[in-house]
Amino acid sequence: MKEFWNLLKQGNKPSLLAAVVNTFIALMKGAGFLFTGNVALFAETMHSFGDAANQYFVFVGSALSKKAPTPRFPNGFGRIVNLVCLFAVVIVGIMAYETIKEGWHHIFHPGEATGFWISFTILLIATVLEFFVLYKAGKEILHDAGIKGGPLAPVTTSFAKLKYARPATKLVFMEDTVATAGGLLALIAVVLAKVFGLGWTEGVASVLIGAMMFYVVGIVFLENARGAIGETDEEMLNHIAFLLAEDKDIRDLQKVEVIKEGESLHVEVVAEIDKTLSFEQVDDIRDRLLDLIASQRNVADVTISFDEDDGIKTWKREGLGINPTAEDMKKLH
Repeated sequence: MKEFWNLLKQGNKPSLLAAVVNTFIALMKGAGFLFTGNVALFAETMHSFGDAANQYFVFVGSALSKKAPTPRFPNGFGRIVNLVCLFAVVIVGIMAYETIKEGWHHIFHPGEATGFWISFTILLIATVLEFFVLYKAGKEILHDAGIKGGPLAPVTTSFAKLKYARPATKLVFMEDTVATAGGLLALIAVVLAKVFGLGWTEGVASVLIGAMMFYVVGIVFLENARGAIGETDEEMLNHIAFLLAEDKDIRDLQKVEVIKEGESLHVEVVAEIDKTLSFEQVDDIRDRLLDLIASQRNVADVTISFDEDDGIKTWKREGLGINPTAEDMKKLH
């Protein structure tokens, strides 16, 4: 039990924050729906309960993925976070279906909703809270990407840097982007229904919110399915290959693999060196390269093997040879 609590302390903090906030929001929206019968509030209630459940699962999964390797699982538990995210999107998919179904019914059979100010106030507070979580997740993404931006960067620059985010943080950011946009749509629909009597707009808002939820399901499912199988990190692969190719003792690279498991990267290298080097010199080269690669972002372990130089340049990857130009390297960043 003590080990479990220690692991929880290492869990993804944006996921836990989002889970707690969304639990409060879901209860608030659910109470509002019971009092008013507002279908836009129903859609947002389902959305928030789905997000909260997801984010609790993701937080626990991200914590368990930090568990140290064991004799039975020598490669560690990094992919647990991907498996948990895959399970989480099933919940979002069910909630999205229910949201669209209820919205579709309300478009053609709009009912009388009461309590405009209750609905409006709840949706406004919920949207502000969702934006707060989105902002915090955006800051975490910038931190993962090693970028310091201005006050608006967490909600502007973060979209362009999503590929650097950890799986759990990315899920939170995408879900709360949809949640914030959905809150705004629900607010607009509630106002239109009250001012112009367009009750069907609440149904339209519900359908649109459900459709956005399905979009998140698709993106997150595909990404975490690749992660669960074991995906090559192309950008880091090229970066590490470039660093190795620049080393004065490396003559060629026979193999460079960078496999992503959850938030961790596993690196395997087979390099060619001068066959006249002594064992002591080779050992020094290995230690230096291990330190270099292990210092790169998210690298968990490194395996390096050596072979004698055969005089033939074999390493090429995406147009990059042993000595890529500055222009080639710009394409990687």
